[in-house]
Amino acid sequence: MIAVRSSRRLQRWLVGIMAMVLAFLLAPAGLARAADVPIPVPPNSGTGLTDKGAGVVSAADRDFVIKVRLAGLWEIPAGNMAVEKSEDERVVNIGRSISAQHVTLDKLDIAVAKKLGIALPNEPNRDQEGWLNEMRNASTAQQFDQVYVDRLRAAHGKIFPAIATIRASTRNDSVRKLAQAANQFVMTHMTLLESSGIVDYGSLPTAPAPVAPGSGPVPVDNQMLAAAEENGIPGVSTSVILLVLAGALVAGVITTMRIFRTR
Repeated sequence: MIAVRSSRRLQRWLVGIMAMVLAFLLAPAGLARAADVPIPVPPNSGTGLTDKGAGVVSAADRDFVIKVRLAGLWEIPAGNMAVEKSEDERVVNIGRSISAQHVTLDKLDIAVAKKLGIALPNEPNRDQEGWLNEMRNASTAQQFDQVYVDRLRAAHGKIFPAIATIRASTRNDSVRKLAQAANQFVMTHMTLLESSGIVDYGSLPTAPAPVAPGSGPVPVDNQMLAAAEENGIPGVSTSVILLVLAGALVAGVITTMRIFRTR
């Protein structure tokens, strides 16, 4: 009788230990990825970015500086219209924020253009005028909101990859710093527009299919693989290792319990 009670106590003890070990092994794995890894935010200072106008200015650089100016020429009045015409407080605040931020970005752009001798337009282009006319001619506040949000979200989606290309490739320090600022503004504006809850994602253009799948803009080389494997067994993920350890623990407990039952 005493042996049976001891065996049951041991079984309960082993089950409890197994539960604690499983909780230790498995729970932190997911939590660490969600909570312990900070979201990277570009710093406002100490980036090493200069603004001396130094470096060759390419045709793509000039086109980029002009496009930043054009963006402000229609998004500032569009935002002002949102404040006046929308009946949705979310859209009113989005329009006010984007308009004000483009005023700031426009000043940065004008300063860079002056430094580099780039002539800037003073009126929106034909497409942008057409979008502004759509907003002016909207018959209801709800129709205005949809046009405003969809046109701006689509425009930001088109300029976003262009900014990334210039930020990564330009040889001119002033253009590089402008691209850094523009990238952060555009990310903020896309997020603001999406917070309206009315973006028609189905109407946005899709990304082109890769010419050679797996060899796109993020190549995997030996250096990247080595960095990925520093904290684990090469070719084996942490999750797989934890599952194997948990399985081995369960098997060990079951075997131990069977041994005590046969005694």
